[in-house]
Amino acid sequence: MSATISTKTFDFLKKLTKNNNREWFNENKNLYTESQGNMIAFLEDLINEMGEFDQDLAKLDAKKALFRIYRDTRFSKDKIPYKTNFGASLGMGKGSQKGGYYLHTEPGKSFLAGGIYMPESSVLKDVRKEISLYGDDFLKIINNKDFKKYFPELDQADKLKKVPQGFEKEDPMGELLKLKSFIVVYNLKDEEVLDKSAVKNMTEIFKVMKPFNDFLNTPFQ
Repeated sequence: MSATISTKTFDFLKKLTKNNNREWFNENKNLYTESQGNMIAFLEDLINEMGEFDQDLAKLDAKKALFRIYRDTRFSKDKIPYKTNFGASLGMGKGSQKGGYYLHTEPGKSFLAGGIYMPESSVLKDVRKEISLYGDDFLKIINNKDFKKYFPELDQADKLKKVPQGFEKEDPMGELLKLKSFIVVYNLKDEEVLDKSAVKNMTEIFKVMKPFNDFLNTPFQ
């Protein structure tokens, strides 16, 4: 039987949202420790299941995959000390040249994501070249009916107004070349997160992302 995300973990995050200060957090550290342990156990089972279709994931450490709950407020006007979610990077990270997977757990705001998020300029240029050269292959992946079922479109955040320099204005893939990130997102309902079959169900969705990630990673293999 796979691990499940406990309602107690959601209850902790809800309480933290209402009491986001160090005094309350320190007085309720046991709730955080219990919730953190629950998330690590869930991630261990999720990583194990995902390792069946992506061997690179089998090497991941669940503890290291889970992001710290403490916010870095040094350069932020928002001085709230704690995140109100549990996030886990499964081979995906800012500036990374490797397409991967991400789990965001937060009451009412949970989601699964995949792809390459805000890569550095050289990585972004290589990904765009791959899409421009092999557009038909890329379109076949993102227009696949199983892919479309979960991901109707790629995330459009921070999209350029014009086709980037170095590419023809009339490039058939022009609209996709304007993207700065190549990511897909599937929003989760709370009941999906807390479901006893969440590991199995999330694995199935992540598996649909694999051809997308494989294409994005092609220039770096």
